[in-house]
Amino acid sequence: MKKEIIVTAKTVEDAVVKAVAELGAPAADAITYTVLEEPKKGFLGLGAVAAKISASYSAKGVYAAVELIREVVRGMGIDATVTLVPGSEKDENKLIRVEGEGAGVLIGHHGDTLDSLQYLANLAANKKIAGEKREFCRITVDVENYRAKREETLRALARRKAEQVLRYKKSVMLEPMNPYERRIIHSEVQNIEGVSTNSIGSENNRKVVMYLDTEATETAAPRREFDEFAEF
Repeated sequence: MKKEIIVTAKTVEDAVVKAVAELGAPAADAITYTVLEEPKKGFLGLGAVAAKISASYSAKGVYAAVELIREVVRGMGIDATVTLVPGSEKDENKLIRVEGEGAGVLIGHHGDTLDSLQYLANLAANKKIAGEKREFCRITVDVENYRAKREETLRALARRKAEQVLRYKKSVMLEPMNPYERRIIHSEVQNIEGVSTNSIGSENNRKVVMYLDTEATETAAPRREFDEFAEF
């Protein structure tokens, strides 16, 4: 939905900042504005004229994703802030961060809820009006730095399970994981000599299997450490 307002302030720059806040836009470059009246200082404080602008905001791309997540946060009554990480708006990969008391409820079991929220954010960001040309952007949503903490946990798990494979000479199967998490496991194990990985199962039930390199040779099984990269 497009929102339009008239804003006055001491300077045009101040009016733009005020418009961004009132429109709920994530950044100044997300709004469109027209200067209706330039500011005038006047003489000795007399006859001063404030700057006046007409501003509008219609969320598109990553800003539509930010607005969607803010609506979810407000609707759930969560006291948290939703921000687009500075710098990421210029890249194909955008990062939206949610921080605040109670925001943890958006993570869910092993990030299930967070992944669903991220999926919806990507749909919102890449939705196009008929005939509109817009570059694809990939949205990552993070809550209370969960992604980095989870990655650290998964890499430690990969190293620990790989050690078991080498010690007991037996394959190890991990619990079902989403593509992002399996990719982390594959990446970490690639650095461990003597152990390879593969994925088995289908859809949401895919699991990573770790096994000795000698098993791959004996059974002529193909090495597929990075079979998950195709899913991104």
